Amino acid sequence: MQNYKGIPAELFIWISYLAEALPIRSIPTFIELLIGAMLIQRGFVTEAYLAVDMKRQWFSYYKWLETGKWSWVALGMQMGRLVANVLNLKHIFLIIDDFTIMRASKKAPDVGVQHQHGNKPNRPKYVNGQVCVALSMVLECGWINYALPLMARFARKQGNRNKLNAATLLVRVMQKAFSARITLLLDSWYMRGRLILSLFDEGNLHVIGQVRKDTALYDMPVIVEGKRGRKRKYGEKWTPERVESKLRQHRVLLHIYGKKQWVRYRSTVARARFLKGLDVLAVWVQFENEDGLSAPRLLLCTDTTLSAYEVIWQYAKRWSTEPMFNQLLHNWGLQQSWQQTRQVLHRWTQIRLTGYALILLFSVKFGEPLVGLMNLTPWRISQPVTAGRVRLCLQRIFRQVRVRDWWNPKSRKFKPPELLDFEPLSINAT
Repeated sequence: MQNYKGIPAELFIWISYLAEALPIRSIPTFIELLIGAMLIQRGFVTEAYLAVDMKRQWFSYYKWLETGKWSWVALGMQMGRLVANVLNLKHIFLIIDDFTIMRASKKAPDVGVQHQHGNKPNRPKYVNGQVCVALSMVLECGWINYALPLMARFARKQGNRNKLNAATLLVRVMQKAFSARITLLLDSWYMRGRLILSLFDEGNLHVIGQVRKDTALYDMPVIVEGKRGRKRKYGEKWTPERVESKLRQHRVLLHIYGKKQWVRYRSTVARARFLKGLDVLAVWVQFENEDGLSAPRLLLCTDTTLSAYEVIWQYAKRWSTEPMFNQLLHNWGLQQSWQQTRQVLHRWTQIRLTGYALILLFSVKFGEPLVGLMNLTPWRISQPVTAGRVRLCLQRIFRQVRVRDWWNPKSRKFKPPELLDFEPLSINAT
């Protein structure tokens, strides 16, 4: 396909498709702010305004963020459909996790005292900040997994259960965007029956997550014919001693968490009491290291047709969300995405996430064709094409360009005037 100054035309096709989630009158303003968000490193709206040649005055963009008639949730769903169809995904891995944006001001929306569960050095145990629950999708690129953000919702500061409410809402909304098989990866905090049991209405979703080692798991009950009374729901309990004596231990070499590791595991199908007797595949995992064996971990999977090997390998994809949070906070400006109201904060954050997701998808999909654009960093020419390097190239091309004039309201296409015409992207729910 034709390109514009070395940029594959697919980028303009993707932006044209994302614009379909917004009303026609909002699209030019959205495109300007989206391009600006793709180019800047800090999260200020004013900096995005200065990144390209905006056609309107600056207060027009703030007013559009505050009172514009458009949905940030619809934009997130559109981004999910775009990724799934561009990569032709038949099996989608979603990750739910949260991070804290530390704030000095007490006037920010839903700011409060939060537990610093990351246990970072030189940080207090409790910090003042906003808790953001993020839903991301896994992009596989060889042995490397990237987490691509789709949507994020800020938990209300009253009570911890609001994180579960935010997670449930994000997953249920994104389920409507896909018809492909979905595997949801959760850490131990989100492995709650209230969240998991509420997500099985659609039937195309399974959950893999880590739970506490002392989680109550039971065998299938032995049915005694002719015995009066209610049938037993649980059999014998799986204790650590019974697991070690009854289940065979396997040893396998896996390339997970960025390196090759020897893994020992035992597995069985059991019933989880916190899931009201739902059948799950339980996998007890230990890693071999220089000091011997690591502490045992317990993974649960609601898809009992998988093997224990597949459960361990698939759950390792969840770790890709941690580098994503680091990138969003420190290299894509979520630390500075301060807004006065909750609605405006969600809208601007969604535009920032969409800008990062577009560049990340672009670097994964078109890594090799973009090497010619990387003459800004010749010392890294043999290194993988990253989202940050793509942003440097786009800054050189788009800075001080009036991108609003590239939007054609009649054909509903966003493209430079030098680029030949192209067919619009037609994407159905995957």
